[in-house]
Amino acid sequence: MPTTSRDARQRSLALLGAGSLGLATLATGFSLAPAHAAGPGLVINEVYGAGGNPGATYTTDYIELRNTSTAPISLGGKSLQYRSSSNTTGFTTGNNVFALPDVSLAPGATYLVAGASGTNGAPLPVAPDTTSSINMAGGSGQLALVQGTAAVTPVPAGTVSNPAFIDYLGYGSAAAYEGTGPAPAQSATAASTRDAAGADTDQNATDFTTSSTLTPQSSSGPTEPEPDPDPTAATIPEIQGTGEESPLVGTEVVTTGVVTAVPEFLFGFYVQTPGTGGAERAQGAASDGVFVYFPRGAGDVTVQPGQHVRVTGEVAEFAGATQVVSSQADVEPLDTPAAPVTAYAGEWPATDAAKESLEGMLVDVSAEEFTVTNTYSANQFGEVGLALGDTPLLQPTEVADAQDTAAIAAVVADNAARAIVLDDGSSTDYTRNGSLTPPYVSNAAPVRVGASATFTEPVVLTEGGSPSNPTYRFQPTVSVSGPDYTATSPAVFEDTRTAAPEEVGGDVSVASFNVLNYFTTLGDADDDNVGDGGCTAFTDRAGDGNNVRGGCDQRGAWDPQDLSRQQEKIVAAINALDADVVGLMEIENSARLGEEADEATRSLVAALNAAAGFEKWAANPSSSELPPTSEQDVITNAIIFQPAAVERVGESRALGEQSAAGEAFDNAREPLGQVFAPVGGGEELLVVVNHFKSKGSGEDDGTGQGNANPDRIAQATALRDWVPGIAADTGTEAIVLLGDFNSYAQEDPMQVLYEAGYENTTDAAETPEWSYSFSGLSGSLDHVLANGAAMEALTGVDTWNINSGESVALEYSRFNVHATDFHQSGPFRSSDHDPVKIGLDLVEDAPELAASSVEVEVLPKQPQAGKGRLVLKVEVDSAAGTPSGTVTVTAGGEEVTAELKRSGKVVVTMRNPFEQAGTYPVSVRYSGDEATAPSEETVEVRVRR
Repeated sequence: MPTTSRDARQRSLALLGAGSLGLATLATGFSLAPAHAAGPGLVINEVYGAGGNPGATYTTDYIELRNTSTAPISLGGKSLQYRSSSNTTGFTTGNNVFALPDVSLAPGATYLVAGASGTNGAPLPVAPDTTSSINMAGGSGQLALVQGTAAVTPVPAGTVSNPAFIDYLGYGSAAAYEGTGPAPAQSATAASTRDAAGADTDQNATDFTTSSTLTPQSSSGPTEPEPDPDPTAATIPEIQGTGEESPLVGTEVVTTGVVTAVPEFLFGFYVQTPGTGGAERAQGAASDGVFVYFPRGAGDVTVQPGQHVRVTGEVAEFAGATQVVSSQADVEPLDTPAAPVTAYAGEWPATDAAKESLEGMLVDVSAEEFTVTNTYSANQFGEVGLALGDTPLLQPTEVADAQDTAAIAAVVADNAARAIVLDDGSSTDYTRNGSLTPPYVSNAAPVRVGASATFTEPVVLTEGGSPSNPTYRFQPTVSVSGPDYTATSPAVFEDTRTAAPEEVGGDVSVASFNVLNYFTTLGDADDDNVGDGGCTAFTDRAGDGNNVRGGCDQRGAWDPQDLSRQQEKIVAAINALDADVVGLMEIENSARLGEEADEATRSLVAALNAAAGFEKWAANPSSSELPPTSEQDVITNAIIFQPAAVERVGESRALGEQSAAGEAFDNAREPLGQVFAPVGGGEELLVVVNHFKSKGSGEDDGTGQGNANPDRIAQATALRDWVPGIAADTGTEAIVLLGDFNSYAQEDPMQVLYEAGYENTTDAAETPEWSYSFSGLSGSLDHVLANGAAMEALTGVDTWNINSGESVALEYSRFNVHATDFHQSGPFRSSDHDPVKIGLDLVEDAPELAASSVEVEVLPKQPQAGKGRLVLKVEVDSAAGTPSGTVTVTAGGEEVTAELKRSGKVVVTMRNPFEQAGTYPVSVRYSGDEATAPSEETVEVRVRR
């Protein structure tokens, strides 16, 4: 595992402030020896540009000058001039040019110039000699000490050589500098500093270092520091306190405890008060556990779980959690025995205050039921969102009307009470470490939204993650590593994958499936790593493009290999879905891209048929009612179907008259309709495919339904008003509206359709299922709605969860981000939406037939072998009345058929087929009629000599 950590990164982010950071870049080529102005021995000695920024040490920027010569130097007629790191033109008159006062600086003395100030940090420890308005950046910048007070220009990039410069400092990513490159970047807690001797070799890169020991000194000399006080002895509960933050933040403390967890890649360990834990805990009590953090350079963590230790360090807060910042040298193993710690196994802490009282403590949650609610962050940070109970956390507007604020608030509160994160005991950002594999991402042991999670080992309850938005989480006692995370994970996960959707019954099945920008027009069709038509790519860890980022109309796969991976997953999903009619969203609008209309749809159908091994699928042609291509989107709706099961009735229809600017569908895909009928006859069905405007952009009406909600309401209204006309034109009673409505089940656009008489078929599902997962919340953007006639025919519904709950790392375009190749050709993560399938009974069932019985009398009763004829008197009785039809008599290899008379009787005469004496069977079969079921009777005939 790397030593570069997420927590370390987040600490830096929390401290950096507004200035940009970057590694120093070295220029190549020959260096010009700078021509310095008069004033040898006067140098820029220390510069701090992050004053007042978030996490800053001091509120104020400062510049410290130093006289390294043996004679006094006058500052009169000289100036300090500052410009941004990227500036390559020159300095400009204004606040960032400051004329120094006419004072004399003694040999060896320093002169402190204060700059701009902010709100964060402590005041400067000494009074400055003078104050300027210079406002420097905290990461990178350019500062000149100039002979003269006029702004120096031009000053191009590279090594400076202007004779007006007495000294020059370029730091971070500065465009100009002394020597071969700039000094290292500063930060919120680090300044650019010369060595103690004030060496000036005209090489910024070596003359300056970045130091977190900030020592601003004025001409009056340094202030004698106060001696460090002895650390304060404090128990762990005293360190934690009962509030959200420790009352001892910033205090150096010494405490003792028992080591409970040592997650290797958190760069620290947890300690807990000896003898604490168990089933009972006083309400509101301060926590008995705390994290001991080793910052970079503090040494290795060498303690082991169960050890009794004394820890000295400074109390701090990070990402919501209290910690003691210490080092290897300040952790002392103790020989004195300590009572062992027991994992807390009491009532689930439903409130933040209850969780706070357990922060940093070992907990046993093996008796609790958890459900996976978020797998997205596993790809980046190796963490899994969990929900207490047997359901994931829900989008509030999935289950509560968006206008019912009380109901929405109740769902939000329930989500907050049930949410918890399972961390991996690491601070690694796996998207920045391509040589690693995150835990909890696996095809062999998939972790999926909706699956149960069962804990088999104790964990530490704490707070962490983003410093700006921390979340409560479980930390394992040892770090969890991929790809075989199961070896070290404190929890096991249910495998909920299924090879096919549940049976939905019916004569005809219909499905909705968003295919995640299936484009056959590629970003780099000739695979030369140069985008076609201005296309740019997202790239994998090898720098190879995988899908289109922007710059062109294409949206899907980058090159043929990417399309092959995407297509084989979609093909596997649709063939296993096996619906008779499938409405597709987010498929290439080939006509809009200048290709032949429906080219992408036909390409998908060809791939489906090739995988099926026969002509299973057909593409429904797009409608002539679509608007001009200039008014269409680059993605469209499409329909494919199985000709062996259904047949088209009439032409394809489209709502193509409301796509101009300002109209309902000027920012969405036009609804597409087609009437189908079962092959061999049955009730006709109108299928309408939809893809409303997304939530990603547009007006936010403040109702909690995402951006563009007014647009989706307008689209639902237009759809509601258009469909009845199509139904009337075609004489169709049963109607299904399906697709990606980009609206959760109880949002306003769906209410428009519910009020028009449509019902959501998923309401008929035995257990709730959802088609989409966003920000750890489950809900359905994909719906199949049915009018009354279609609901009467509904036989079943299933949301086949193959995509939304799977890790994003399994997508065709993300498979090679980590050290493990996650691509598989099956249906899982073939898209980000789950397909929804319904069954409909559209063929009238045959009527139930009445039972029948056959009575037979054979004459003569004992016929003579080889002589005469057999006469059979046959009567058929039926519960439906007098039957009609035929009877067939079979005897000795002979067969005779006769029609029943109106009485339901008939006499059958046949040649005696029996040549030898004995007992023989004679069978009489009744054919049945439209109301009567067939029947049969067999009698034994004794043949004499």
